[in-house]
Amino acid sequence: MAHFLLPFALSLLSTLSLTSPVTAIYWKSVRPNPFKLRTEKLTHFQFYWHDVQSGSNPTSITIVRRPPVNTSTHTGFGLVNMIDDPLTERPDINSKLIGRAQGMYGLASQEEVGLLMAMNFVFMTGRYNGSTLTVLGRNPVTQKVREMPVIGGSGLFRFARGYVHASTHNVNTTTGDAIVKYGVYVLHY
Repeated sequence: MAHFLLPFALSLLSTLSLTSPVTAIYWKSVRPNPFKLRTEKLTHFQFYWHDVQSGSNPTSITIVRRPPVNTSTHTGFGLVNMIDDPLTERPDINSKLIGRAQGMYGLASQEEVGLLMAMNFVFMTGRYNGSTLTVLGRNPVTQKVREMPVIGGSGLFRFARGYVHASTHNVNTTTGDAIVKYGVYVLHY
């Protein structure tokens, strides 16, 4: 008889624990506008992203090579690079430095050359100096224009959201170096 009572008692205890009130000490409601947010505005940036894999000071290094068991050699599936790429005003790498793209990208498609990009645009000049925008999304590099979401930011871009358009300006197929034009559209306060 005791083996019938144990499941019943456990069931009753779990039901009681789900229905009893719980006091939350790790969260609380806040005022609707605790940060005194102003009117949201749309800002547009345009700059060039330089992914340098060659030379004595590369800004993009491979941290995970393509696994040998991978049969998808034409897409590079599985390769991962860590980046600290310069963002410049013009396509020339020696033009005015606006900031850096710091993060990583991985070849995440077996069917096409498609990257998963996870990077922060770290601004280093002007009004947005010290602020960041975070981009996380899919980048099918063979398409003329690729769109990826801006999922947040810091500093003057706190609570930011938006999107970027990336279009390849130049790729050196021998070295792997690339210059990509970014158009950024971001809503922020």
